[in-house]
Amino acid sequence: MSTAAHSGLAGGGAGLRIDTRVIGTIALWVVTFLGGFVLREPAPYELAMVVVLSGWLLSGPKFSPAVGPLLLVIVLFICGGLMATLMSDDFGEAIMYIAVTGFLALTAVFFAAVTASDPTRLATIANAYTASAVIVALLGIGGYFGVLPGSLFTLYGRAKGTFQDPNVFGPFLVLPWAIALHAVLTRPLKRSLIAIAVLAVLSFGILLSFSRAAWGLAAFSGAGLYVILFSMTQDRGERSRLILFGIAGALALLAMIAIALSVDSISGMLLQRAKLVQDYDTARLGRFARYSLGFQMVLDNPFGLGPLQFRNFFPEDEHNTYLKAFTTYGWLGGVAYLSLVVFTAVRLFPLIFQRRPWTWAAQCVFVVLLGHMLMSAIIDTDRWRHLYLLYGLAWGLIACEYAWRSSAGRRLSTAGARVSHQR
Repeated sequence: MSTAAHSGLAGGGAGLRIDTRVIGTIALWVVTFLGGFVLREPAPYELAMVVVLSGWLLSGPKFSPAVGPLLLVIVLFICGGLMATLMSDDFGEAIMYIAVTGFLALTAVFFAAVTASDPTRLATIANAYTASAVIVALLGIGGYFGVLPGSLFTLYGRAKGTFQDPNVFGPFLVLPWAIALHAVLTRPLKRSLIAIAVLAVLSFGILLSFSRAAWGLAAFSGAGLYVILFSMTQDRGERSRLILFGIAGALALLAMIAIALSVDSISGMLLQRAKLVQDYDTARLGRFARYSLGFQMVLDNPFGLGPLQFRNFFPEDEHNTYLKAFTTYGWLGGVAYLSLVVFTAVRLFPLIFQRRPWTWAAQCVFVVLLGHMLMSAIIDTDRWRHLYLLYGLAWGLIACEYAWRSSAGRRLSTAGARVSHQR
């Protein structure tokens, strides 16, 4: 997972020049790392991404044909949102909302393009994301136990790290958590010590977020990775090793929960949040009631209700990304978003069983992104920065597979032509 880098300085007739690849790698690392620090908006991530995107666009980026579907659905999604702004009672606010969505969508295209052009950048992104997540998790843990200012890193008795909401903090940690778990399951134990430490820190951070979505996402991603790796392994010794790791992991999880329940400050919140259905879910205009009434309103409003208008009819937002896609972006945007979800899952799924240098990334991104897709039915995820990163990585991996197959096809064609010539 190490990234091959060129020399940072190269000699030239006019003196020293900086290798643009090194600059690009550093910029990619920094902007990915900053994705974990969103205490206020605009966050450092947005400011850094503006600079990086500007440089990237000015450099004349090349797009793989495989990224075409991502570009198409994003354009349709944003077009639906622009038309929906006409339904808003505050046009300026609505336009700004869609502009931010467009910016985040562009980051997905950016991550897809840079990954497709150089798959080794997956390691740069993974390392930067993991470093960010570990720091963010430690800040959340420190804030929860009072070692650091709780007012800054916690909210409503829940760890939130450097995010505004624990329900974003928890899911943000899951992709690097899955990458660390993948390393533990596939590497010799001596080479997994750092991954085990990362896994422990992120697991505790996810637990203290007290986010049901984050807990479910981590459980889904961990189980999904385990099943994928087990099904791809035919060696009996390796399968026995995976079984032992599975048992050890289950015991470690039970031990962490037991320790958490023994701490009074954790046990009460843990038992409260562990309920599958909360009171606010089943209230008169609670989450589930809003789903039903919201989709009925969608049928009567082909251009949607407009950005931020749902709250004018109900006490809270949609808390369902698919419903929000239709209410905020109209029928056009809603269908485009559903198409993105389905097409991404269908195109990425076969890659998790291929033997490629980037298979580890495909497996981790697939299980975590699929978990986000399922989780989006009960929570608003359409403005999560790391979700757009996940979509970008997914389509970058799809483009990598497209290039791999195209290259293999050319090699076969060349070999066939040589054989025919020899005959």
